[in-house]
Amino acid sequence: MTYQSQSLPADHPLVTCGRVGLLLVNLGTPDAPTPEAVKRYLQEFLSDPRVVEIPSIAWQPILRGIVLRTRPKKSAHAYKQVWTERGSPLAVITEDQAADLQERLGNAVKVSFAMRYGNPSIPSRLSELKEMGCDRIVVAPLYPQYSAATNATVVDKVGEALQAMRWQPALRTAPPYYDDPAYIGALERDLAKQLDGLSFTPELLLLSFHGMPERTLKLGDPYYCHCRKTARLLEEALNRPDLRIVTSFQSRFGRARWLEPATDIKLEEEARKGIRRVAIAAPGFSADCLETLEELAIRGKEQFMSAGGEYFAALSCLNAGLEGMDMLETLMRRELAGWI
Repeated sequence: MTYQSQSLPADHPLVTCGRVGLLLVNLGTPDAPTPEAVKRYLQEFLSDPRVVEIPSIAWQPILRGIVLRTRPKKSAHAYKQVWTERGSPLAVITEDQAADLQERLGNAVKVSFAMRYGNPSIPSRLSELKEMGCDRIVVAPLYPQYSAATNATVVDKVGEALQAMRWQPALRTAPPYYDDPAYIGALERDLAKQLDGLSFTPELLLLSFHGMPERTLKLGDPYYCHCRKTARLLEEALNRPDLRIVTSFQSRFGRARWLEPATDIKLEEEARKGIRRVAIAAPGFSADCLETLEELAIRGKEQFMSAGGEYFAALSCLNAGLEGMDMLETLMRRELAGWI
């Protein structure tokens, strides 16, 4: 790499290097809300041994023979309910986050985004950045709470991409930010505005994080502890003694025991206990997606209301809003320090 302008001989091949890249990475999405596209996406996602920790010889027959024959149609229906004119909400919002960061950081860095599963892929975007002359790249998984099934598998895919490169860039990987003051502060300010703007006063604020099999905690994954710390710090920052705040975990899959309490069960239990006004937030998601827009905002509302609830509000994620972008800029400038 070079930090200085080049003075190449007239007949020297063009060399592009010396630039800095920033690659935002989120989980992924199908290319379209169709059973065929969802099947391709799920096959990649559920074939990752970091995601499903069952020996391949036992899991692949189940995945191909049962899951991929039944789940794509159901999931495609769910995606259709939240799909936008620009495409998948997760991809659209992540693209907007990258564009906003590009404007904030200026020409000193080239900002791009990728999905761990689906498109645009991590290998394709790393290659693009390298071709643009980025020989120093920060890879930033947009997962506040660390998990092997999210952060670690991003690094796995980056390593796989590097294996195909002869001239590899220097890399930094941004750490999780579950207790970072910039993150907690952004959540507090954003959620406070949304809560104050509701037409009703919630009795309960449910903080719903993505679930994980309970065995991952026993195997040493810090995800559960990170979620709990985020929830505790956020509750302290909100400082609303009249608002009860509860942590739960969503998106259970399969028969294994998952982290508890489960969001869907908690919503029904609270309604049956007499709670009539609930707001729900998903602080572990950096952008709204199927799990927040369909699972929480649509199905969660149906579950709560059918059990006796009267008022329900699904609060937005930080997305590309001012609070979220100020936070991302703070975090990314920290990780880029010394390079820009």
